[in-house]
Amino acid sequence: MISRGSCWPSAELAKTKTQWRPRRIKHEPPKEIKGVEMANENMSMSASGRAELRRREDVRLQYYNDLANNCTFGVGALAHHGPCTAEELVRPVTAAQVDTQLAARLHTAEAGVRRHVNRQALTQAQFDALVSYTFNLGVRGARSVLDAANRGADADVVTHMNNNVFVRPRDAHGRRLRAIRSQGLANRRREETAPFQPTQLNARPAR
Repeated sequence: MISRGSCWPSAELAKTKTQWRPRRIKHEPPKEIKGVEMANENMSMSASGRAELRRREDVRLQYYNDLANNCTFGVGALAHHGPCTAEELVRPVTAAQVDTQLAARLHTAEAGVRRHVNRQALTQAQFDALVSYTFNLGVRGARSVLDAANRGADADVVTHMNNNVFVRPRDAHGRRLRAIRSQGLANRRREETAPFQPTQLNARPAR
């Protein structure tokens, strides 16, 4: 503590106080970080990709139990783990609520693809497929596929996607049961892997 009679110059005192001030860390979006190449930073899901996403997610203006018996609503939005309550099953869902939920989750999925696939340039079809997959699993759940896409390892993208066709249902009490293969997910993965199949390699843009 500095006494009242201290002879420290005021400038030196101000300097000392400044040293103890908490440092503010500014978080910037990846595309603004200097020196980091973002190969797909200007890409967004196409109109046809959004239409396909809505079809795959099976838009419902209600709460319902999905394949895993988790309470879901709108465009595959998870309300909570475990089945819906009787009150939730009759709760209305508006088109505006669905559109808001879709836009928010789509923005997160697109940002995740751009952030993690920052070296390998993607075609529009490949970007749309990765966004659809990420929308379905979340950015964390899609990391193995996104990392493979970033390496340009199309075969690994296909393998990882096709391995993710199982769901873990829950019983009426919310307890998880044995995983089962979902034909619906298998069909979806067939569509999402199509842009990464060998016949599509020549369509990849030049870097």
